[in-house]
Amino acid sequence: MTAQALGRELERDVFVVELSLVVSKYIGETEKNLHRLFSQAEDENWILYFDEADVLFGKRTKVKDAHDRYANVEVNFLLQKLEYHHGVVILSSNLRKNLDPAFNKRCKHEIRVK
Repeated sequence: MTAQALGRELERDVFVVELSLVVSKYIGETEKNLHRLFSQAEDENWILYFDEADVLFGKRTKVKDAHDRYANVEVNFLLQKLEYHHGVVILSSNLRKNLDPAFNKRCKHEIRVK
């Protein structure tokens, strides 16, 4: 509701990111999908809304195998995209403690609902 209200106030469309359409099991595909998404969001002046953001924006882990390394690459990629994105991005999660702490530095506002 907050994302929709903000969209109305700013007269901008809110694009709800379907994680199933972004996340891929193939190496490099998730990053390509995210790159296209962020590029289109800037072109269209969308507000991006990631529901259950902890799925994509989870904490980086110590690298024990290739899977861990690849998961960390995805998080690093997202951090860069957020750093240089010129639009509005809204993340929501019931598991805030699962979000990588580096995202806190890139968030200008936080709304906690109890």
